[in-house]
Amino acid sequence: MFGYLVAAANVLPEAELQRYRACYCGLCRSLEHCFSQTARLTLNYDMTFLVLLLGSLYEPAEAADALRCPRHPMQAQPYVTSAVSDYAAHMNIAMAYLKCLDDWKDDRRLTALAEAKTLEAAYREVQRLYPRQCAAIEAALDRLSLLEQSGEEAPDAAADCFGALMEEIFVWREDRWAATLRHLAHALGRFIYLMDAVMDLDDDLKSGSYNPFKAYAGDAENEARFRDILKMQLGECLYWFDKLPLVQDEGLMKNILCVGLWVGFNQKYSRKDP
Repeated sequence: MFGYLVAAANVLPEAELQRYRACYCGLCRSLEHCFSQTARLTLNYDMTFLVLLLGSLYEPAEAADALRCPRHPMQAQPYVTSAVSDYAAHMNIAMAYLKCLDDWKDDRRLTALAEAKTLEAAYREVQRLYPRQCAAIEAALDRLSLLEQSGEEAPDAAADCFGALMEEIFVWREDRWAATLRHLAHALGRFIYLMDAVMDLDDDLKSGSYNPFKAYAGDAENEARFRDILKMQLGECLYWFDKLPLVQDEGLMKNILCVGLWVGFNQKYSRKDP
């Protein structure tokens, strides 16, 4: 369900592109530092957005360095780490582990079960440190599974489940910013769920998997319909995003939200503009 919170690198200024890569590599380092080399296999760009957002909001001290790694053995890669990247690493593990369990439950995929087993000890540590977040993720995925099993056709209920999941991941601290972060994350989570449903519609029809947009399959008006739905949802996310006092990396985050989120959709419908 993830994979959408990615920057449109081709339109980023070079300095912002390097910063983005450094935060991504920093998240990878945090996964290794907090867990293990194996944990780095769960790395994704989605949690890099969380690093940027919480880093800009709370401005934690950052450590910068450059090191070689298995993915880049020939040349040292610059990276930055902070308390925020460590937190995002923990949320990365929680999402990876619970998604594997969900895939095993839904599709009985042995590979998903095997991956969950390799992450189980790490997840128990995340659970110990962040019980609120883990409980919310588990509850949201359980509700989502029940809705999908029921064949619920209205997309709002399922999208709200993913919104609730994202709310708790984005709230690092229960402070004066928590309410705004929850509103932002809920809207973003809804957008991601709905975008995922749009992008997977054809495949879900073939496989018989749940998709709340099945009734619209093959409709000539789908591009305009889906674009309007997604724009409205993203507009709410940006409204709350602008309520936060963000300075560092604001342009980079706007690139992700306003351009990167649309790359797959625009490729699917052969359009260049969001």
